[in-house]
This record gives sequence, C-alpha cells and structure tokens, in this order.
Amino acid sequence: MNKPLRRIAIFCGILILALLIRDNWLQYVRADELNSHKYNRRVEIERYAHERGDIIVDGKAITGSVETEDSDFTYKRVWKDGPLWAPVTGYSSQAFGSSQLENLEDGILTGNSDQLFFDRTLSMFTGDKKRGGNVVTTLNGDAQKAAFEGLGKKKGAVVALDPKTGAILALASTPSYDPSVFAGNSFKDSDDRQQLLKDKDKPMLNRALRETYPPGSTFKVVTAAAALENGLYDDIDAKTDSPLPWTLPQSTVQLKNEGSIPCKDASLREALRWSCNTVFGKISDDLGNQKMIEQTDKFGFNKEVFTPVRADASIYPEDNRPQNAMAGIGQASNRTTPLQMAMVAAAIANDGKLMDPYMVAERQAPNLDPVYTHEPEELSRALSGENAQKVQQMMETVVNDGTGTNAQIPGVTVGGKTGTAQHGLNNSEKPYAWFISYAKTDNGSPVAVAVVVEDGNANRDDISGGGLAAPIAKNVMKAVIDSKK
Repeated sequence: MNKPLRRIAIFCGILILALLIRDNWLQYVRADELNSHKYNRRVEIERYAHERGDIIVDGKAITGSVETEDSDFTYKRVWKDGPLWAPVTGYSSQAFGSSQLENLEDGILTGNSDQLFFDRTLSMFTGDKKRGGNVVTTLNGDAQKAAFEGLGKKKGAVVALDPKTGAILALASTPSYDPSVFAGNSFKDSDDRQQLLKDKDKPMLNRALRETYPPGSTFKVVTAAAALENGLYDDIDAKTDSPLPWTLPQSTVQLKNEGSIPCKDASLREALRWSCNTVFGKISDDLGNQKMIEQTDKFGFNKEVFTPVRADASIYPEDNRPQNAMAGIGQASNRTTPLQMAMVAAAIANDGKLMDPYMVAERQAPNLDPVYTHEPEELSRALSGENAQKVQQMMETVVNDGTGTNAQIPGVTVGGKTGTAQHGLNNSEKPYAWFISYAKTDNGSPVAVAVVVEDGNANRDDISGGGLAAPIAKNVMKAVIDSKK
C-alpha cells in the first residue's frame, strides 16, 4: 500500500474508533442522564403510554386515568372528587409535572420504582401491559368529607390524626382546586392553571401543611405542659401566682383578658377553662424563653415535618421577655401549621407520646401485593404520662363547662381548647378562629383534630374558636368514631 493510501486508511480507522467511543459513551456513560433529560420527549411519551396507578382511600381509588385526545400522550390523570382530595394527593400534569403524593410516590404510580422490579421483569415474560402500582393512604373518607364540608366556602384547614399511630385521618384545605383541570398539556390546561395561580385566595396553597398562623389560645395547652414538666406547678386545681392586673416584663403595658373572667391567681384548670391570658403569659415569663423553646421542641416545633409530604416548620422563636410572654399565649412571633397543633392535641391524648405523622399506609404492586407497609414510629416524649393526663383533665373541663362546649359529643369524652388569634399591624386584621381537640372512647383516643378558620366575611366580634372551629372539629371526630363502629 502506498503512503497516501495508508494515511487515508489510518485516518478512516481513527474516525471509526472515534465513532465507536462516542457511541459507547452515549449508550453507557450518559444513558441515565439522557433517559431522564427534560427535553427527551420519548421518556415522557413512554411515561403516559400506560395507566397510572391509583391513590386509595378506604379501599377505593380516588384517582384514575383516561385516554387523552389529540396528543401523543396516551393517558392523563383524573380525580373522583378533585377539590376534596387535592390537599392530600397534589396534582399530576402532563405539562406541569406533579406535586405532593403524586410526586413523592411517582415511582410506584408509574411502575418504575425499584420496589416493582420483579413485577416488571415478570411482565416481560408474560407479555402483560405495564401498569403502575397503588398507594394506600391512611385517610378516612368520612372524616375528610366532614372537614371539607365544615370549612365550606371559608378559608381554613383541618388536620385529624390517630394519636396512637400518627396516621393522618383528614387533611383538608379551603379554598381548594380540581387537579383534573390542568392534568393534560393543552392550551386550555395552561390557561386553567394560570387562573388558579392568579386567584387571590390561593386555592393551590395547602394551608394544612404550608401555611403558618399564630396559634392564639390553643397554644396555652403547651404552656400548661411546660409549667407541669418544669415543676412550676404540680396541682392543676391549686392557685397560681397570677396577679391581676399583670404588666408585661420590661414594659408598662398591661396584658388584658377577654371580658370579666375570674383570672386572678386562677388555677391551671380554671385558667384554661376561661383562657386567661395573664396566667399563661406570666407562666411563660416565669419559665423563660429557653425552657419554652425546649418544651415546644418536644411537641415537634422548630423543624420541618415529612408526612411524607413536607410540612413547614412551626416556630417558637428566641425572643426577649415581653415577646416571650406573648408567645406563651400564642401571639407575637409564635407561628404554627394546623398539622403541628393536631400533633400537640394527639401527644396529650396519647399520654404524652408523640407519634410521627404519616399518610401512606402501604404501597402495592399492580397485582395488589404489598411491597411496603408503614410501621408507626414514636417521634418524641412530649410530656410525662402523669402530666399529660393532668392536661387532659384541663382540656375536658374546657369542653364540659368552658369555652369549648360546641365540641361536645353525647356519650364521648372530649377534650379541647379554643383560640382566637390576633394578627396584622396592631392586630388590625380579623382574627383566626382555632380549635384543637381529641375524643376518647373505651379503647383510648382514636382521633385528635386541629381546625383553623380564616373567615373574612364574618363580623369581628363573631369570630371565635368555640363558635366557628369547634363545630367542625366535633363533626370530624364524630365521623372517625362512627366509622369504627
């Protein structure tokens, strides 16, 4: 071979070698990156080529899949009652991705999870169509409906927990939205989503998990727990050192009580019954900011909670003495999610043991065989069993003969605490109505509830936790109790 031909042959060989190296680089080194790339439409086409698995409540699917018209995506997601379940499931959209359970459990629902490897391998030999698995939730359908209908057209949220396990029984947020309206990838889907995003009432905001509010007087049960746990008081029926009037520390401002209620040196039981600001503000000051923070940490404050959907951290802040006193009655910079206050009520109902809240009970393969079952876990010991039972007695007095009588259920022991949380510049905005509670039967406590209502249409003087929130909590608790009969 002459020299020019040899050079051409070597050059061609180098080109072929470069092509082989490049081909192997793309097929093996960058395969995963290219498969998951957001601009690889083949991946998205395959993703929507089969029916998505379902999210299950009470043994029934609350989601489904329907064929898409005029699209290379074969199937899209639909919901049986979108506004009712959106705070639980989130959305799944061909154009806008997914959120909450639809996002976190996407591997199971699409059938791509490693937990379904055996099922996928078996289907290769049997020729069965690829199917997604199911996600079985802890939600109670009757309780969810009672929460959603109770809130009605008002802004607000409801969370119900099983105190013994941490299972989430209800998770409602209003106003809500129907995820089905933008589950496709058409121009109409995009327009409908934009309308939701522009809505000033924020229907896509999950108020149960992602909104923090001043907890108002519902927080006084935490302050009472701190007083008992730190030995400031032992007997809930003995007088406290609570002068009236009481002036905030380092200040000339007197802390006020609502109306002419008997708060001077009131016992812990009577102070909670009548919601005495002066008693609990002074307790918070007597204990000091650090001890209050330590107690709130035991209840789950100051860190995010994963259900597995993330809930914002509730904050009991480091603060000066007057602000700490106000935080002790649920005001100042004290901020909490409805989930957090449900956790407080659940820990007290469960004799001081706080369970980790969760909403996924089981993951199922397409043939309904379980591939994962959740085991309840203790999150912390919020307070001793003895002190938890003392707080229970106080909360039961609130419902039996105090501000929470609207939560009474015939034949059932109910404990609760009302709250009316001030907010806005100089407390100029209409307050939030709160109620936290639990119910007890012969088999212990099956449910603890937190309700917050933002009723912008109500008269300011008509807004109270006992009036607006307690009836909702009552109906949710009753729904859970009735479902177990």
